[in-house]
Amino acid sequence: MPEPSARLESICVYCGSSEGAPTAWRAAATDLGRILANQGLRLVYGGGGVGLMGECARSARAAGGSVLGVIPAFLVPREAGSAGADTMVVKSMHERKLMMFEQADGFAILPGAIGTLEEVVELLSWRRLALHAKPIVFFNPDGFWDPLFDLFGAFIEQRMLPGEFDQCWRAVTEVRDILPALRAMPSSAMRTIPVIATLI
Repeated sequence: MPEPSARLESICVYCGSSEGAPTAWRAAATDLGRILANQGLRLVYGGGGVGLMGECARSARAAGGSVLGVIPAFLVPREAGSAGADTMVVKSMHERKLMMFEQADGFAILPGAIGTLEEVVELLSWRRLALHAKPIVFFNPDGFWDPLFDLFGAFIEQRMLPGEFDQCWRAVTEVRDILPALRAMPSSAMRTIPVIATLI
């Protein structure tokens, strides 16, 4: 049996920036920020102070955690960052995604919309291309991500993806289970191939 992941120092959280998220999901994002801080893990996120990502970042900072925000310059006026967070301002969305990827040892994916979906699909595409094997865990409250999982299942059924593709991630329904799930993934999940930079 593979050894569990031993080195998790920074967790990238992908999630929505909409202020319309249900109260329970906002509370979950707050809980995750606190959990990361309490366990001495750095939060890497999209740099904004709105939506679920803002809740998560503020909570992590309030609990004394380290927070790194990565935001493209054009979004700075629209999405106020989290006070006290280290913030990197980059030129483009592509640079933002690459920087967030490089700064993280694992990924927690909370509910989101188009932007989150874009990040997730690119992350899984890089995984499919064997450019990385970092652990990925979806927080799936109320079956939020089930339609995406069903789509992946359809790809596998139609032989457009290999059957083992669904082993690239885990899904949990409780925030407290995110870190245990990340840590339970094989230690090979920490491997990263530097050529990822050639994608940009």
